[in-house]
Amino acid sequence: MSWQAYVDDQLLATGKISRAAILGKQGGIWAVSKGYTLAQKEQDVIVKTLFTKPDEVRANGITLAGFKFMTIKAEPDEAIGRKGERGVFIVPTKQAILVGEYEAPAQAGDANIVVTGLADYLKSVGY
Repeated sequence: MSWQAYVDDQLLATGKISRAAILGKQGGIWAVSKGYTLAQKEQDVIVKTLFTKPDEVRANGITLAGFKFMTIKAEPDEAIGRKGERGVFIVPTKQAILVGEYEAPAQAGDANIVVTGLADYLKSVGY
């Protein structure tokens, strides 16, 4: 399966995720939903700062495609952001980082299950 198919078929097709991306831990976007543009600075924060300097991320929030989320959680296994009726789950795997945004009427818990489920699968196959 291509990386784009993971975004399209495993994240967006659920109806629980509205925008998504898969980034490589070494940098670069492996796949992204149509129209979801992550600036290089935003990618750098995800890859280089989010899981290594959580206090910095908690203080500054998480900005994706120009939209700034308040950081709810920044831990080595997951980062969560929220603002209004929108939220994001960012989950690292062995080689990649999954980004899944949701918005109402989707519920946070449902979106979390989708993103972490794909992350668990990718970890199980070495990614």
